[in-house]
Amino acid sequence: MNDLLSAQAIATAAQMQAIENLIFQAGMPVAALMEKVSLRISQRLTELFPVQSYGRIGVLVGSGHNGGDALVVARELHHQGRQVKIYTPFPKSKPLTRVHGCYAKSLGIPFVNLEALQDCDLLIDGIFGFGLERDVVGDVAIAINTINNWQIPVLSIDIPSGLHTDHGGVMGTAICATNTFCLGLWKRGLLTEAATPYVGKLERIGFDIPEKFVLQILGKQHPLWRINPQAVMRDRLPIARNPITHKYEVGHLLLVVGSQKYGGAALLAAMGAKATGVGMLSIAVPNSLKSLILAQVPDALVIGCPETESGAIASWPDLDLQKYQAIACGCGLSTEAFPIVEQMINSDRPLVLDADGLNALASMGKSQITQKLSQRTSALIMTPHWGEFCRLFPDLREVERLEALQIAVNQTQATILLKGARTAIVFPQDTTSQTWINPESTSALARGGSGDVLAGLTGGMLAQGMAASDVAIAAAVWHSQTAIWLASQRTEMGVDPVTLAQNLLPFLSATQLK
Repeated sequence: MNDLLSAQAIATAAQMQAIENLIFQAGMPVAALMEKVSLRISQRLTELFPVQSYGRIGVLVGSGHNGGDALVVARELHHQGRQVKIYTPFPKSKPLTRVHGCYAKSLGIPFVNLEALQDCDLLIDGIFGFGLERDVVGDVAIAINTINNWQIPVLSIDIPSGLHTDHGGVMGTAICATNTFCLGLWKRGLLTEAATPYVGKLERIGFDIPEKFVLQILGKQHPLWRINPQAVMRDRLPIARNPITHKYEVGHLLLVVGSQKYGGAALLAAMGAKATGVGMLSIAVPNSLKSLILAQVPDALVIGCPETESGAIASWPDLDLQKYQAIACGCGLSTEAFPIVEQMINSDRPLVLDADGLNALASMGKSQITQKLSQRTSALIMTPHWGEFCRLFPDLREVERLEALQIAVNQTQATILLKGARTAIVFPQDTTSQTWINPESTSALARGGSGDVLAGLTGGMLAQGMAASDVAIAAAVWHSQTAIWLASQRTEMGVDPVTLAQNLLPFLSATQLK
């Protein structure tokens, strides 16, 4: 719990302020904490931006303590022999920040106008810290827009100036940072979809916050966490098995997928499921797809189903669903197969709903959705993107994304994996819900079919007996980390869904066996 609190808990501006107040009340001088934090920023900055390549540094200084941090960093970079220039858009500042500014001037560090920063190799953004509530306007807004047009790398201290700390929205305008050093605990806004284009590469700079203070403010049932992708890949996806394990002990997954129009979705889901090493895989498809699927997935048990004139599953064969440890339903089904989806929802099997499985559920209406899902006794994982989520929960369309997700989970008691640049996973826990955010992804996944691979991956792990919450987190991370790995080799254009599915296991072996 302590490691999670210090390294993975996500805080709001008010929570972070309350924690800092406890630190100061306990006797830590504000000046001492500023010095400590700024020195750590300087050390990490030096590792990422060596003096040989980044000799000219421009420092943007605000009037608050974020500006004070920036001035201490400016001092340290000056002592390294770099050419440092300081720009401050405000005539007044807090006393501690003003003192650091006076000392910087005494060292001969020039205070310049904005245009004088155009020849810098790197800019350090210390204009606004956490807690900004008003839109950025006037000369500061002009300065931020000018900086964004320069194409100079920008390192933001704590949060890019102009972003809201809690919801990540742009307050008028905002710095487009290349790197952001989040100080102390992760800030909620930095891990939202809205903030993603502005944050750049995000990392945390810790400053040894006593765990008792974090626990005092966040409590024992803190609801919002950042996933550690490396820890998930290391700990939640073991590839070693008991040497006497047989196929009936490694799960049997049923995929209910595909139509003539979307036959590829069935194959992609099957490829995702196979990568998990699930013991047995059955695939229910329209009769006209049976030979195609069998040719591509010869190790699967392919079940041909009666179909409609347009090639969708029309009716369900007389099958005993009890022999399956999990069902994944929806990929490429088409709207005509909605009655089949309802049968899967009414079953008592652990279930993954994706794509047309979700659209079928949405067509039932909110009251019916709540009623049907409340009657389920086994795990349900839903994997919508935002559009599908809004069809499921139209009354939450205007609610902030993470808040909407938490409300939906509380209403349905399902685990929901909301796909996006910052995939968020919420699962019910006792009387509350927990939200976990996947902080790393790539736009390479913005391709039709990527979600089908994820659905199969999720189903394959669910069939092997993992808890729904663990499945959702592990599947999201495995899926996104494989895409990131491939994009580094093939560019983002080269990560098509087939390549993604084919490389799930090579990535896993490269990660776990190195």
